[in-house]
Amino acid sequence: MARKDQQYLGEFEQLVLLAVLQLDKDARALDIRRELEEQADRPTSRGALYATLERLGDKGFLEWEIEDSTPKRGGLPRRRFVVTKSGLKALRASRQAVANLSRGLDKILEKS
Repeated sequence: MARKDQQYLGEFEQLVLLAVLQLDKDARALDIRRELEEQADRPTSRGALYATLERLGDKGFLEWEIEDSTPKRGGLPRRRFVVTKSGLKALRASRQAVANLSRGLDKILEKS
């Protein structure tokens, strides 16, 4: 049975957290967007991405650090994102739920 205080991840939130983990020290918004589009075949608008990054931060699943600006960015700082321990816990729980619900369905879910 689920705890009342447990926060769940939506599908896009899961993908964003996974992209941040994949990118590690290169997890900046533009790189996350590119990773989602290339690896998950998921077209992503800037607005949807930033709203999700903000929501994940509010849930305590994601943190960010300000990086020094480069001349190429005209003095604008960049944020680098990091998945928190709570974010990892939520990803593990979500992954386990999918595994539990998928059990025994390999033939149905396989490519034809």
